[in-house]
Amino acid sequence: MAPRLDFTSETFFRDPPKAIATLRASGPVVATRFPLVGDVWITTTHDTTAQVLKDSTIFTLRKEDGDVAGLRWWMPGLVRTIANNMLTMDEPDHTRLRSIVDEAFRRRAIVAMEPRIQAIADDLAAGLFANGSPADLVERYARILPLSVISELLGLPMADRPRFIAWANAMSSLTSIVSFFRLLFAFRRMRSYLAEQLQVAREQGGEGLIAELVQVEREGGKITPDEMVSMVFLLLAAGSETTTHLISGSVYELLRNPGLRDWLEENWNRVGIAVEEFLRFVSPVQFSKPRYVRRDVELDGVQLKKGDRVMVMLAAANMDPAVHDRPEQLDLARKPNRHISFGTGIHFCLGHQLARIEGACALKALFTRWPRLGLAVDPSQIHWRKRPGLRAIAKLPVTAETGGTGDAAAPFATVDRSLAQVN
Repeated sequence: MAPRLDFTSETFFRDPPKAIATLRASGPVVATRFPLVGDVWITTTHDTTAQVLKDSTIFTLRKEDGDVAGLRWWMPGLVRTIANNMLTMDEPDHTRLRSIVDEAFRRRAIVAMEPRIQAIADDLAAGLFANGSPADLVERYARILPLSVISELLGLPMADRPRFIAWANAMSSLTSIVSFFRLLFAFRRMRSYLAEQLQVAREQGGEGLIAELVQVEREGGKITPDEMVSMVFLLLAAGSETTTHLISGSVYELLRNPGLRDWLEENWNRVGIAVEEFLRFVSPVQFSKPRYVRRDVELDGVQLKKGDRVMVMLAAANMDPAVHDRPEQLDLARKPNRHISFGTGIHFCLGHQLARIEGACALKALFTRWPRLGLAVDPSQIHWRKRPGLRAIAKLPVTAETGGTGDAAAPFATVDRSLAQVN
């Protein structure tokens, strides 16, 4: 019998390797209950995870009636519309939509954006303590950087970024059915806003990925208006939320491990390989979306029935000792590093290059500007959001000086008041 883990508990998020090892001891595929999803099989090894992600003929994202496998009967139409994107589609619809956004991305050279991303990170790092010390690194840095980058990439107005921050906070607060319904209000406003921006691009053109998507649409790209809104929603949300928690999780680990921090600061050319290890060890995205088992099948010795649901546990794949030597240890020089944080198969993350660049630029800018940056509280006082499937530090209070202390409540209150004004 597999242990019933609480995937939203502080115990789980504080020490994932321990919980994952306990889970893997029950087998490569175990039955459990997952918040909002219900009864589901989850994978606990790298190879089984990869098998499910790559075999889209047996493990599909849609039921036979076309419904998304992870949606529940009580979820309203708005959620179904937003969920109707390429991340929840099988072939041939996945390739149809992926080709459209791939074409738009090709027109926007992501690698060429690195100097601009570094400049944004440098500016944000310089202003980290503008409202006093300690500062919450999540709200004042880790969240704003990827939102700023993806907003600029999409071609959205800079003046609108406070509302993006409010929406992102709402999405991070998804922990239960109650908070799910609270999130619907933010979804409605966000969807309406993005539809307006798409219409402006259709009528007036413009710069950025939204204008590029509209151009591809004009050139014959097969995409419905609802799919276009869902596409931009996905790019804005997925292009910021997960990177936020990669950055904050990476900084937290460096502040807890001075030796690793010193190693990285000795030579910033090492930051690329370090980011790969943070992607593996932090694993901001813990699970994939649920998949529907299309026919009876044996998966690594476990019999699954047609109609069952399965979720791959990316965090467990990244901690598999059969693939990674001493996986429970953070090794910034780890090589090779066969992490699976961006998935694999047809749904391999479109924004992997952008996330890697943002992670590297964020660390370099932050520790170059604040070489004595330190936690403002004991690590035991750091907590994670009770968000199933996402390892997200709630607040990360830092000071400009290692071992510094101060009144953490004041800057947090300032952030909360500023966000309340845009809600």
